[in-house]
Amino acid sequence: MHHLEGASVVITGASSGIGRAAAIAFARRGARVALAARRRSALEEVADECRRLGGVAIVVETDVTDTGAVAALAQGAADAFGGIDIWINNAGSGVIGAFWEAPLELQRRTIELNLLGAMYGAYAVLPYFLRQGRGILINNISLAAWAPNPFGAAYTASKFGLRGLTASLRQELGDHTGIHVCGVFPAIIDTPGLEHGANLTGKRIDPGPLIFAPEDVAETFVALACRPRDEVAVGWPARAGQIAYALAPRATEHLIGAFARRALRRADPAPRSEGALMHPVAYGTSVSGGLRLRKGVP
Repeated sequence: MHHLEGASVVITGASSGIGRAAAIAFARRGARVALAARRRSALEEVADECRRLGGVAIVVETDVTDTGAVAALAQGAADAFGGIDIWINNAGSGVIGAFWEAPLELQRRTIELNLLGAMYGAYAVLPYFLRQGRGILINNISLAAWAPNPFGAAYTASKFGLRGLTASLRQELGDHTGIHVCGVFPAIIDTPGLEHGANLTGKRIDPGPLIFAPEDVAETFVALACRPRDEVAVGWPARAGQIAYALAPRATEHLIGAFARRALRRADPAPRSEGALMHPVAYGTSVSGGLRLRKGVP
């Protein structure tokens, strides 16, 4: 699809961060967007903004870990728009903490949200794509699918799995030239996601100065909707991490692990929190998480 005027786009995790930025980016180009997340009130705010920009927007309250809800999202978007052109599996979160200390319930939820949620999305939308003979599936993955993330074992496992799912689907659909499956691999992005994730470390997490804007990922989604590609990194650390781990995995693991352990030892205390991993929260509905502003990152 080389233009987005009137295109129908489904975006999960659309109530804040990258998902909200993506909704705005597609609406600016005249797309029709189906906005999905657990927080209806936040989705309504995003929908209003999309309409002010000239887009058409519907809200479908959705928990992506519920297969029935995801199927209903696909049906609702198809009914409203007469089909689905682009589906973006963007919803995701995680738990930060030592693997043996983080409750298994939170680690299981991370896998359900990041991996199974995307699987349910793909399962729901691919029959529409196959009937149409066209469609673009975009999975928002992570740098952590290329370079393991210490103190985020379940998150890393989910993202390694999601990269594998994405590649497998691409292979299966090789005879369907109008259907594309794309993987996006962002570096650290300034979203409310750090507040929404569970933090069991007892320390304040500082992601460092190499932070990128949610709009960078949103514009990558738009670019893929116009010209699909298999895998795209967002932010140079994502590509650097991929290359480093491919060429020198042991050294890369050692450096990342040592840096993460040292950073946690030196971090300020913070309360332990489940964030929004198990249940939605009222805070954190903006595109940005404010990290770049606080750090003076342009």
